[in-house]
Amino acid sequence: MAATYRRGLHELGDGLYAWLQPDGGWGWSNAGLIADGGEAVLVDTLFDQRLTAEMLAAMKDAVPGARIGTVVNTHANGDHCWGNALVEGAEIVASRSSAEEMAEVPPAMLASMMAAANELGPLGDYLKEIFGAFDFAGVVESPPTKTFCARCILAAGGRAIECVELGPAHTKGDTIVHVPHAKTVFTGDLLFSSGHPVMWAGPVGNWIDACDHILGLDVETVVPGHGPLATKAHVARLRDYLGHIRDEAKARFDAGLGAFEAARSIALDQWSDWGEAERIAVNVATLYREFSGDSNPPNVVELFSWMAQLHRDRRA
Repeated sequence: MAATYRRGLHELGDGLYAWLQPDGGWGWSNAGLIADGGEAVLVDTLFDQRLTAEMLAAMKDAVPGARIGTVVNTHANGDHCWGNALVEGAEIVASRSSAEEMAEVPPAMLASMMAAANELGPLGDYLKEIFGAFDFAGVVESPPTKTFCARCILAAGGRAIECVELGPAHTKGDTIVHVPHAKTVFTGDLLFSSGHPVMWAGPVGNWIDACDHILGLDVETVVPGHGPLATKAHVARLRDYLGHIRDEAKARFDAGLGAFEAARSIALDQWSDWGEAERIAVNVATLYREFSGDSNPPNVVELFSWMAQLHRDRRA
């Protein structure tokens, strides 16, 4: 069962805020604001302009006079960067790998898929269910204006902010935003709180290492990329999930089972309270490519078809 929490702006203290969007499923991402001395850094924008405009208005009301001079995109998925254009005049910062990946899946691609959804049968029904609330046709692309590798130090007023690249894992260039003085970390989609993660890139060992990195930080508040506010315990539980699916998928790979059948057969009872269990299809497919040394990009349409099938199976 999905966790219950309030939509909107949550004050975290020390000039920090989190914007949360229940239920945290596909596209319903979180963002953050770090403000001090009339300056502010925004961590991620949202999936479309309507949602981003609503968030920015709430932040302006909460911190009047604070200018957002920098946006950090934690990774390349559109629900964390497709609202960039609304933060006029801001420097947009991302890892170099994320900036390169953003160009691979432009908003127009998803807009065209949604326009054709009625012709795609069960896959189209699934796409409409998970993405139908968003307006991709209205998105204006605004790519990063500054990129970095490994680490970047920013500031909001007198507050130091550490951007640390821990990908590839969820995507090719996942970045966390650590605010030491507030003992807070914004994880992007390296943490889905109360939801199954989706591993588009891997390798899985990098994601496990990323969890260990976060667990090693002196933080008390963890703002996930999706879902309610979290703690280190949520990160540890995700690490356990990743180890579980790695081991279960490897056993099935060695036995010659296909990726889709392997995904259908892996028990996820320990995480039955998490949403979007169908994402196991993507995770196993990514693991299989890792096990076989296959460096080809995934067939995204096929993977969404697999998830649509698992989603229907679990509802039956």
